[in-house]
Amino acid sequence: MANQWPSLLYALAICLIATNVAADYDKPYVYASPPPPPTYSHKSPPYYYKSPPPPSPSPTPRYVYKSPPPPPLYVYKSPPPPYVYKSPPPPFSIPASPLHI
Repeated sequence: MANQWPSLLYALAICLIATNVAADYDKPYVYASPPPPPTYSHKSPPYYYKSPPPPSPSPTPRYVYKSPPPPPLYVYKSPPPPYVYKSPPPPFSIPASPLHI
């Protein structure tokens, strides 16, 4: 019997809590939040649309196509003659004088 007391106390506590919750169930829940901020209304002067002016009554002049001038006549030029390599002259040598020997 001593081992059953804790279980009985838990069961009694659960019953008390359940009856307390059931007693508050009948009351309607009232949501108490702060009031919303005031709405901002933008006040600007009224806008009046102004349409563009009507087109001018005079018609535009017709476009006359003018072709470009013909290219100048090409005159064929012959290529230059081939380049012929010319070697430089041999170095100028001074004959040794007999005094420097």
